[in-house]
Amino acid sequence: MTRPTMLLVEDNPDHAELTMVTLHENGADHEIIVARDGSEALDYLFCEGAYSARPHDQPPEFVMLDLGLPGMSGLEVMQRMRGDPRTFFVPVVMLTASPESSKAVMALKGGLNSYVRKPLHFRDFQEKLEQLREYWRTSNFAPLVNLGP
Repeated sequence: MTRPTMLLVEDNPDHAELTMVTLHENGADHEIIVARDGSEALDYLFCEGAYSARPHDQPPEFVMLDLGLPGMSGLEVMQRMRGDPRTFFVPVVMLTASPESSKAVMALKGGLNSYVRKPLHFRDFQEKLEQLREYWRTSNFAPLVNLGP
């Protein structure tokens, strides 16, 4: 059996590395796929481009999505996910350093599962990731349905 996957969409290499290290240190057994922008995230999710050989019937179990991505925003990625039956039920947590709440409201109305502000300090960021992982590991479950390719 293959390990479950988590898609981390983060353009800041330091944040991506910190996220992966923290998750693994706290027992995450997921294979973490990192996409550096919205286009790469969509390629992975919909098995296109560099990910065209990826099995269509194995969506990630969870997506951590940065709001402030270059080019296509995290909000646009999430809207595409919610508009497609293959990714409609995949849980999405949006991370942002921005204090702007209007985008959070828009994202939540559009089907976002959770919106989390990135703390400014390293240790606070680690603690926030630990809390997120624990919540999604123990409390939240997506429907186990295959909606086809």
